[in-house]
Amino acid sequence: MLPSAARLRRRSDFGRVYAKGRSYATDLVVLYVVPGRGPTTRVGFSVSTKVGKSVVRNRTRRRLREGVRLLLSNTNGRYDLVVVAKRRSAEASLVDLRAALDELFRRSGVTHE
Repeated sequence: MLPSAARLRRRSDFGRVYAKGRSYATDLVVLYVVPGRGPTTRVGFSVSTKVGKSVVRNRTRRRLREGVRLLLSNTNGRYDLVVVAKRRSAEASLVDLRAALDELFRRSGVTHE
């Protein structure tokens, strides 16, 4: 589970990331990145009702959160990130989601590997 300090929670923070951030996408996930204001990298998750009903959305969110948790230790600095699930992410395995997140983190420059 992500520590409380590593989570984006406020609507204004999400809005700032969407408005000023840069986006990177795969067929499973979209990642919005903006330089962070806080002491650590913070991550927010967005899984719309297009992905599925509540059980499917919550399972998808848990898988995304786990994939991000494993990547957070390799970040280059402080960022605010929003991870948006696409429809296909509901059927994807944790391995596929983690690979998509890893690719996006590298392409965006969030991680140094």
